[in-house]
Amino acid sequence: MIISGIQKFSTLDFPSYVSCIVFTPYCNFRCKYCHNSELVIPSEIEKIKNTFIPEEVFFNFLKKRKNKLDGVVITGGEPTMQSDLKNFILKIKKEGFLVKLDTNGTDPNLIADLLENDLIDYIAMDVKAPLDKYKKIIDVDIDTNLIKRSIDIIKSSSINHEFRTTIEKSLLDIDDIMEIGKLISGCMKYAMQKVNIHENVLDKNYHFLGAYTDEWFEQARKMLVDEHYIDNCEIR
Repeated sequence: MIISGIQKFSTLDFPSYVSCIVFTPYCNFRCKYCHNSELVIPSEIEKIKNTFIPEEVFFNFLKKRKNKLDGVVITGGEPTMQSDLKNFILKIKKEGFLVKLDTNGTDPNLIADLLENDLIDYIAMDVKAPLDKYKKIIDVDIDTNLIKRSIDIIKSSSINHEFRTTIEKSLLDIDDIMEIGKLISGCMKYAMQKVNIHENVLDKNYHFLGAYTDEWFEQARKMLVDEHYIDNCEIR
């Protein structure tokens, strides 16, 4: 397992639990507003390879945190690109910790495998846009049927889950949010996230318009609930 970093303590990232966070490098998306280029762009990843954390160092840390941490959040980058992800999770579970996985949903077969084998306790999947607008956000060609399959697999499971969308004015509008609502209708939780235009955004040539107002987000939340797409809708 390739580990690019560890956050030793978090009360925010794993709902209802105290966790640590494992960061993994590499991603198959190139989202315009991403500000984690050191985990996404191969040339940038190369620069930090000497800071990668050996797996045994992580597990030594984890063993010392028994009775202090409830779980481990695995995020990226895109964790499902790691060939050893399943074995890594098995080792975490063997130590008695819960596991939350953050993913972009491009590997539905792996997601299904992890769910079927009860290896994750919470999954958060980014839904970037309505399926027909994905490329506008991620700047790469993908088969959006993979995204749809992952959504359906997660929704049909009994696992605690959430879908989330980062929203930027020039990239998504209220109609797009309603389309996403239809796509994930019936899910346990949906989080609309206000974009943070960081100076290190991936696409420095793109003219961002920034985040919508609080009033816009509240209107979108109310519309999603009123249309009975989603009962539990958060604004972050």
